[in-house]
Amino acid sequence: MTSSEYKTIQTNLTKQLGPEYVSSRPGPGGGKVIYLEGWKAMNLANDIFGFNGWSSSIVDITVDFVDCNQDTGKFSIGVAVTCRVTLKDGTYHEDIGYGSCENLKSKAGAFEKAKKEAATDALKRALRMFGNVMGNCMYDKKYGQEIIKVKVPPVKCLTNFDNLI
Repeated sequence: MTSSEYKTIQTNLTKQLGPEYVSSRPGPGGGKVIYLEGWKAMNLANDIFGFNGWSSSIVDITVDFVDCNQDTGKFSIGVAVTCRVTLKDGTYHEDIGYGSCENLKSKAGAFEKAKKEAATDALKRALRMFGNVMGNCMYDKKYGQEIIKVKVPPVKCLTNFDNLI
């Protein structure tokens, strides 16, 4: 990584996310929980580090529980995943993510959903360790209170088909 690349990346990592990156859902006590969607986190990583400037790998998968309701035959599963995000200069961060699935008819389907959820959660948590713009700013309560007040302009319908593959 060149000195110029490093400085650009470092500058971008200290920025906070704009409201167009922030999603919310109902939280405990009637409040809102803000979060960064997985696909947006991957797009940000590509934008900040370059499409070939980072990679991710699953370091560990641990099944926490597998329950089958004898009356309904439905499965509930919990899975923890440890993910490592590595930059092209060898710098890396790891974190754990969790995924669960309740009352699914298919054991394979329950595993698939729980593993995908855990892997995405772990990836987002590992990416956030690189800086604010990778989602770490969302752990700042004051930022969260202010960013949800900002109105996001509506997305215009796709009218330029020249940008499609």
